[in-house]
Amino acid sequence: MLMGRLRRNRGRGPAQGAILLAALLIGACAGPQAGAHPNQANTAQATAKATAIPAATIIATAAPLQCVPYARSVTNINIRGDAWTWWQSAEGRYRRDNQPAVGAVMVLKRTNRLQRGHISVVSHILNSREILVEHANWLNRGQIHQNAMVRDVSANNDWSAVRVWYTPGRTLGKRTYPAHGFIHPAQAIADRLRQS
Repeated sequence: MLMGRLRRNRGRGPAQGAILLAALLIGACAGPQAGAHPNQANTAQATAKATAIPAATIIATAAPLQCVPYARSVTNINIRGDAWTWWQSAEGRYRRDNQPAVGAVMVLKRTNRLQRGHISVVSHILNSREILVEHANWLNRGQIHQNAMVRDVSANNDWSAVRVWYTPGRTLGKRTYPAHGFIHPAQAIADRLRQS
């Protein structure tokens, strides 16, 4: 879970952080060598990037979970109803925008494929167009997916259209899903999630 994982990360010592930082710096400095094949350079960069990004995992649960109660329990955003209703329900109660932040809830719109919509909780910001989320019931099996990448594929870089990581296949999903944006928890909760 996001909160548990964030708490575990806090306990890591400075030595682990220094090792990770050194590995990232070495990887960043190791640009393509003269005469190296471009794919070799891309592979080295991808490997360095992959070591810094937590692996996507699926967590089996004792009982099947739905995305709404799971997101509500992780963020303490007190909204009820199907996922697609969260965007409207948050109006005037929580800050809503198109900017991802750790602890924010991403709301996917209702579609023929997502008849109840879907929500997930942002766990990491990778760059301006990629985030990691955790969510429940993404593949309709009631499981928790952690560190699933979501990519903004909207024309205006506004997170209105996204593709979601398909963990079993270790690849970005092929479908594009329309998104409302992000609902941000109360500031105190967001600060706690960032510091945990």
